[in-house]
Amino acid sequence: MSDILATIREQASKEEGMDLRVLDMGPVVLEAGAISKVAPYLKESLYHKVIIVADETTYAIAGHSLEVSIHAAGIDVHVSIIKPNLQGDVIADEASLVQLMLDIKSQAAEAVIAVGSGTLHDIARFSGYTTNVPFISLPTAPSVDGFNSKGAPVILRGDKITIQSIGPSAIFADLDILVQAPSALVAAGFGDMLGKFTSLFDWKFGALAGGEPYSQVVADLTEKALLLCVEHVDEIAKRSPEGIRLLTDALLTSGFAMLLFGQSHSASGAEHHLSHYWEMEFLRLERRQILHGAKVGVACAEISSFYHELASGDLSFLTAEQQEATRKLISQIPDQQTIRQLIEAVGGPTEPKQLGIDAALLERSLREAHRIRPNRYTLLRTFNER
Repeated sequence: MSDILATIREQASKEEGMDLRVLDMGPVVLEAGAISKVAPYLKESLYHKVIIVADETTYAIAGHSLEVSIHAAGIDVHVSIIKPNLQGDVIADEASLVQLMLDIKSQAAEAVIAVGSGTLHDIARFSGYTTNVPFISLPTAPSVDGFNSKGAPVILRGDKITIQSIGPSAIFADLDILVQAPSALVAAGFGDMLGKFTSLFDWKFGALAGGEPYSQVVADLTEKALLLCVEHVDEIAKRSPEGIRLLTDALLTSGFAMLLFGQSHSASGAEHHLSHYWEMEFLRLERRQILHGAKVGVACAEISSFYHELASGDLSFLTAEQQEATRKLISQIPDQQTIRQLIEAVGGPTEPKQLGIDAALLERSLREAHRIRPNRYTLLRTFNER
């Protein structure tokens, strides 16, 4: 068991009623050369037929060498290269999901290995869940915190919905591969972590005003991972092995926190709803997609600005007690400028216009994005439904 998993298990054991069985899995390896441990793990686990899911880029980065090593171990291996859409994006839509599910069935695969970043993991986890086979994670970039969560955000008929499926049975995060990831993907991972500033607020607010279930241990694990990234922003910006290790550790910790709670409250609030809204709008207009973490970082700054503005004004749609507590919680969210400076430090986009999001789309998303997760009690939803 890795140090990450051991630390999380130790922290989680302090909260009464926490089900630690969700952390029962194979190895969680975060080190240089981790890819070399995949084939031995498959052999020890008595897998005879596996399938690698990748796109053309990630296959060249890691998929091919993994295929060779698995074949050399005497295991039957098939590769499923997910095809991009007409705009050139690989997305977790019906076409991608059906492609992989058919490949799993036709090859009688006993496990799926996701080689790539967030989208390929979402395709693998949903397809594995649907075909009743486990999936193994081999991230190629520290770009998202969803490698090890159960939630699979997928596009169905143009709408983005998150379906609870399965977490990975093992994770092999190879630092030799991760440090070579493009700077934009590193900045995206950092942006995804910064989003915890507003998601953690929304979760506390949801518990306060909407009776949402809450876990202090899960919130603390997530906040500690977030603050570790902020503290080491310069190291992450340099893309040094230690900076990439710290960022990947934080992303995995956030994912394990979601796994423990069984839902994404700790890591996904109004900032993610804006991000998903923008993604669906770009799909509708047949525009090229933007990195998830890049959208989340920009959306976090916008939600921070919106919430600080609300806190300085009329909160009469809340009870007097809720108003006082909400203002206090909002005061703990860094302001918009601070969040933008942090994103800028790692070379990520800081303004909606840099993502191709105009003022009209931003305004509309602030009014409507809460409808994407109608069961999530955020301040944005409460304000819009007041």
